[in-house]
Amino acid sequence: MARSTLTLSLSADVVTMAKILAAQRKVSRSGLFTACIEDLASQDEAYQAASRRAMAYLDRGFPLGATPTVREDLHA
Repeated sequence: MARSTLTLSLSADVVTMAKILAAQRKVSRSGLFTACIEDLASQDEAYQAASRRAMAYLDRGFPLGATPTVREDLHA
C-alpha cells in the first residue's frame, strides 16, 4: 500500500500521551495513529451499515397483525 506523509499539530500533552501509549503497545507513534484512524473508519462503516438496515426496516414497516383500513370506511 502506498504511504503518504501527514503533518499534525498536537498539544504537548497529546504528544506525551501518544509517546507513552505507543511505548506501552510497542508500536511507533505513526503506527498508533494509523491504528486509531483505521479503527474510527471501521466503526463509521459499521454505523453506516446499521443505519441503512434501520432505514430499510422503517421503509418496510412492521407487521402488527392489523388489516389495512380503507379511508372510506373510517369516514362513512
